[in-house]
Amino acid sequence: MSSLQKGFVHTVFFWLKEKDNAEHRAALKAGVLKLAENELIATAHVGSPADTNREVIDSTYDFSITFIFKNKADHDEYQVHPKHLVFIDTCAHLWTKVQVYDAEGL
Repeated sequence: MSSLQKGFVHTVFFWLKEKDNAEHRAALKAGVLKLAENELIATAHVGSPADTNREVIDSTYDFSITFIFKNKADHDEYQVHPKHLVFIDTCAHLWTKVQVYDAEGL
């Protein structure tokens, strides 16, 4: 049985510019996996679209991250953290779109 967790949830979806470029796919995958190693993140999940097919599911993205922080202050610090900025600098050329959803626990 799951328990309701508090915290700040940061979910980001990435769409590759060149979906068929294996080198770019590998580089973005490596980038998001490295990004998940940030010490400010309490829980990290890095993924790609699941093999599900329902009308409400958008599986057009290539990679997703869901990072849970203890609080908004940790999230805000993460946003300007050198590791996050390096990720943006080294990987931004690989994506065509990024969509972010942030949520605070109730």
